[in-house]
Amino acid sequence: MELDKMDENDWKYHGEGNKSLVVSHVQHARVLRLLKYSTEDAENSPKTTDQAFLHIQNIVDYSQNVMKPLLGEKFVHNGEAVKLPLDFVRQLSLKVQQERPENKGFGSHYKKWMIVLSLKRDVLVWITINQIDSSTSHRRLTFVYSFLSCVLQPKCGFLPASRHITKDIKRKVCRFCMHQHFKLANGKWKRLSRYCPLDLFSGNKQRMSLAIKNLIEEPQNNFNIFKGGECIYSCNDDADVLQDLDELAQHLRPYFLPSGSLLNRQQSSKVVLHELIQVIVSALLSSWDCPRSGQLRKTHLSEGRVTCEASLLHRDLLRNGNHCLPKDCVLDKILGTQMLDNLDIEGLSPLLKRVEQHLQMFPKERCRLQMDGPYNASFLEKVQNCPVEDDGSLEYAVGKVHQYRVAMTAKDCSIMVAIATCGEDDGLDQSLEIQTTKPRFTCSVSILDLDPKPYESISHQSRLDSKIVNHYLRRTQPNNQELDNLEELANQSLFLGRDRDGEDCTLVFHPV
Repeated sequence: MELDKMDENDWKYHGEGNKSLVVSHVQHARVLRLLKYSTEDAENSPKTTDQAFLHIQNIVDYSQNVMKPLLGEKFVHNGEAVKLPLDFVRQLSLKVQQERPENKGFGSHYKKWMIVLSLKRDVLVWITINQIDSSTSHRRLTFVYSFLSCVLQPKCGFLPASRHITKDIKRKVCRFCMHQHFKLANGKWKRLSRYCPLDLFSGNKQRMSLAIKNLIEEPQNNFNIFKGGECIYSCNDDADVLQDLDELAQHLRPYFLPSGSLLNRQQSSKVVLHELIQVIVSALLSSWDCPRSGQLRKTHLSEGRVTCEASLLHRDLLRNGNHCLPKDCVLDKILGTQMLDNLDIEGLSPLLKRVEQHLQMFPKERCRLQMDGPYNASFLEKVQNCPVEDDGSLEYAVGKVHQYRVAMTAKDCSIMVAIATCGEDDGLDQSLEIQTTKPRFTCSVSILDLDPKPYESISHQSRLDSKIVNHYLRRTQPNNQELDNLEELANQSLFLGRDRDGEDCTLVFHPV
């Protein structure tokens, strides 16, 4: 692809999250990812092309040098930073603005951001591009354009056991389930999701199947399905769930039912969705580093970390089910990285203050301590070799802060399961073959959304954690006046200005 001849009409809106917007090429397996900044935070966006490039390169390096070694080369595929012609970016921004959904069921926060591009006259703009090279093993990623792909956000898969925890409910109810009630009370969603991450990470196929079923029934921002690169199923908070599921089943019918099937529409919908769930479960449990014919190694999880009291699953299933993941399956890799957060935000807070006080006295130390990168082998060493016990040193505190940031990335990542029927393209890398009761499938599993979490965001996480927990306790213990007072304090500290979820935004250029 010749960058100086790029045409905005060759690209289409693909989707967006809180931090970026993605456009995809209409013919080739390539995507461009544009970073987004809050309209309130425009002053902190890159002001020059050099600053923009450094920011983008940090994201690429973090994925390449930190997350890939931790999560596995088979699951992490990097993009690269490229220069784009200024005129192309201008025209693309106008085109994309017309294609962005007004709401798309993701909540109003999808429109509260603007694309901030640091521009000068006749200067090229740095944007992240993900290029899929069909000549390499990355070819399996072309599924997202040619076949069927499901993208899910698993969230945090364990309950904290840190001795620093002050509210015992955190050892019993997972963060996702508590956060659901907080979001519902604040109007973020109109319905509670019955999904519980601990069910997905349990390794028990029945629990996992129910978890994915709950994700499909109430996807919120956590589940999407693409067919031929087009989104055919995502969150719609105002939709009729049963009607949406029936329409989804009709989209998927050619994959999971023979053309001559005599099942009626209602029966076929149940069969199709059941088969989809089984394929996803099989893909998530497949261990890439173990022989298929051999005995799979298992990662056994402690009982206290795999059952959530808020889960609606039958207690017998929670109590008697197997709690283990195949070694080196994608969920095992993600869970292991998430558990780098072994202090909880409450245990991390005093260490964060230790680092903040040092940086206030010696601001130039920020670079040596790699608070903003570079994300290289030295940074990874700090993450992997941090001492177990606190020796009172600055280095220990910095290591735990870095571990927490990496764990937060793993807690907020996405998994893409790309699916094709066997024999559909003999040239595809059939690295993972799944047999169900219906046709055989070739699948590929990838981990997405692996950006570094800013050092400055940790304080916000501490306040948010307190707010979520106090709200959940007040809901389950409504007569506790002390919790009412704590929540009011959390409200004041967390929302100092207008609630960002209510803001409008437009796609604009930020001049230099």
